[in-house]
This record gives sequence, C-alpha cells and structure tokens, in this order.
Amino acid sequence: MNFPPGFLWGAATAAYQVEGAAQEGGRTPSIWDVFARIPGKVFSGDTGDTATDHYHRRHEDVALMAELGLGAYRFSVSWPRVQPTGRGPASRRGLDFYRALVDDLLAHGIQPMLTLYHWDLPQELETAGGWPERETAHRFADYAQLVAEALGDRVELWTTLNEPWCSAFLGYGSGVHAPGRTDELAALRAAHHLNLAHGLGAAALRAVLPDRARLSVALNPAAVRARTAAPEDVDAARRVDALATRIFTDPMLHGRYPDDLLADTAGITDWSFVYDGDPDTINHPLDALGINYYAPTVVSGTTDSRPSRADGHGGGERSPWPGADRVAFHQPPGKRTAMDWSVDPTGLYDLLIRFAREVPGLPLVVTENGAAYDDKPDGEGVVHDPDRIAYLHAHLDAVRRAIADGADVRGYFLWSLLDNFEWAYGYSKRFGAVYVDYATQARTPKSSARWYSQVVRSGQLPPF
Repeated sequence: MNFPPGFLWGAATAAYQVEGAAQEGGRTPSIWDVFARIPGKVFSGDTGDTATDHYHRRHEDVALMAELGLGAYRFSVSWPRVQPTGRGPASRRGLDFYRALVDDLLAHGIQPMLTLYHWDLPQELETAGGWPERETAHRFADYAQLVAEALGDRVELWTTLNEPWCSAFLGYGSGVHAPGRTDELAALRAAHHLNLAHGLGAAALRAVLPDRARLSVALNPAAVRARTAAPEDVDAARRVDALATRIFTDPMLHGRYPDDLLADTAGITDWSFVYDGDPDTINHPLDALGINYYAPTVVSGTTDSRPSRADGHGGGERSPWPGADRVAFHQPPGKRTAMDWSVDPTGLYDLLIRFAREVPGLPLVVTENGAAYDDKPDGEGVVHDPDRIAYLHAHLDAVRRAIADGADVRGYFLWSLLDNFEWAYGYSKRFGAVYVDYATQARTPKSSARWYSQVVRSGQLPPF
C-alpha cells in the first residue's frame, strides 16, 4: 500500500479563507469582501476580514506544517493585496507578505505551490464588468506577470486558476457565490474568459519564469453518473459533464469547445464572444493537471419545470446549470459529510483514470480533497475526528489504486490545512486538519492531522 517515491504530500488553503488583514498593507476589497456584506448572502453575516489571521500567524502556521511533515503547501495569492484595484503596478507591501511566506516555507523544507486566482477578483474589475468581460482576462495576465517577476526565483509550482466552474457558474449563474449575479449568458461568458485568462496567464508566466517552473490549473471536474441506464438519464449526464467538465478541459487540453455544449446552450448564446484564435490561446501546454474532488454528481432527465437541485452547490433560487433545465440532481444513499455531500471515493478514482486516458503523458495532482465534519474539542481540548480519517483513508486508497492502474498521479493536497471561512457557509463548516478556535485563533491539530502526518512521513497507507 505504498505510494511512489517522490510523491508530493501537502495541504491547501486559499487567501480570502485564511489570511484576514483585509484592510492592511494597501489591500483593496475583493468581490468576496463586498458579497459577504450583503445581508443573507453568507451564513450568520460572517466575513473574511479576520478569517484565521494567517497574515499575522504565518510563522506559527508554517511551523505547524513542518511539524506535520508536509512536503508542500498550496496557497493562493490575494489579487487585490498584490495589485490593488486590479490594475497598475504591484504593491510592494502586498508582495512582501508572499515573499516572507515563501521564504518561511523554503527554510522549513516545504515546497510552495502558488495559485494565482482562488475567487477573490478585485471589486474594481467586477464594477467594470467582471469575468463576463474579455478585458478581465487581460488584466489577469498582467497580474500573473507581476507575481511571477516577484516570486519566480523561489516558487517552482504555479497554478493559474482554482475551480473556474465555481467562479463562473456559482458567481454569475446561481449567484450563491460572489459577485452574486444570476445571468445564464454572463455565466457562459465568464467561463470562456476564465479559460482565456488561464491561457493568457500561462503564457505570461512562461515568459518570465525559469525553465524549471511547472505550470498547472486546478479544476473541479464532475464525476457524473446517470441515475439509471434510461436514455434521458444518460443524456442528462452528458449535458452536465459538458457544463461541469468539458467546458474547461476541452479548450485547455484540446483547443476546442465541445460541439454538444454549443448545441445545448444555443438558446442562450451563439458563443460569438469566442474570438478566432481563443481556443489556441487557451490550449497552452501544461506540466500537470490539478483535480479537486469531494463527491460524485448523480443526475436524471426529467420533465419537471423545477427539478431537484441536490447538486451540493447551495440553495440559490437560480440554477448554475445553463442549458440543463430538465436535469434533476440526486443525493445518493450512504454516508454524508457535514456539507451533506456523499462519501464516495470511487468518483476520485474514476476521474484520475479518465484523465490518465484522455491526456496520457500529462501528470495529475489531486489539488484538493477533504471533508467537513462537526468537529469539537473534548473536555481535555483534544479534537477527535474519526470520520475524517475514514474519509481520507478511503480517498487516498482510491488514489493509490488509480496509480496502480496506470494513472500518473504525482501528489495529493489535503483540503484544508486549517478550519477557515467556508465561503457562503461562513465559519459554520470545518474542513481543517487543524482546529481553529475563532475567538482566540488558537490552533489544535485534530486526530486526522496526526494520522495524515504518519502517512506523509511513511509514504504508506496503513490498514484501516
């Protein structure tokens, strides 16, 4: 049950979820700063103003990573911290935080993996139109160049975007994420311009970074399953696969949009916002493909005008699935996490095998995988989370089996290092391997952190 030599073991976070210091160092508001202040958008009115105060506690957090034996830390850069307003020169104070973080990581033997965009678009760019506007993709390329110029001498692992599906379809389709817009056409335009930003950003990185740098993107492809073998259910799965996965993987990996996606959405748009040459720009060579996975997606065809939306993406009144109005989403039976997501590691195995076959020769990395549970300290301050250990064991076994069956998986990043601001759920959901007391900011490694540390140090998955 060993993992290959050199397998990269890490944990991940995102800037808005952990940094805090929202008004410090010249940082300007992101779309999440604004969205979180709209009444009713985030649970209990929570914001990321303080989050887990990683901005001030990075020494403590890096020391925790070293204590756990992590080989890598996947973090994201706050765009409005580094380039306030999303235009113009970089902020020296903003970059200094990331320089110091990277230096801390390297001093502890931890490899930094930098994600340029994890959903915190500068509000000024949203006011100018946001991701539905082509100009935002060009602004992203400029930002990517600024960060690469500052950190390219020390960071070798670079990721352009995290889960552009969420940015496009939860942010502009269903409106349950920032900026909270509900417009099918805007969501599809946003998806394309996020793809374009990836391609332009990757080219900007290549122009600046040394040859040893490795580029990737972190997607959340859906492990879609038809509820039955009925033709209408199979077609529903095809539609959702196009909207959730192939809308990004086809242009990024193959330089084209899928014909069935264009046909499914023809009643919404003619896709004239895709300019000649855009697919080639998007299809920039990658060194690895990041896959984020939490649970499978089960669908069926339906004639119901208001089909079930048990898709795990919040309870907004508007659907994040343009062109899939007659698709119902179902919660499969079995164990669930505190997010009400099913526990099913076979979906992760299926995705790894799928992309190993679709793009042979392209290494894969599990850039996010984890689970939220209702963790609480016991009377002695110890946080036992056996459900998370069981979840991680099952999913790491799926990774191990995929490797044994030919998938070139190079690393695994646990989501998340710390309990943190869980977007529209505020602080009500805990994904961390490390428990955070939000009142005191005290950190307590959970049982799962100690278990994961043993796996990391040994490179072996123990019997369970």
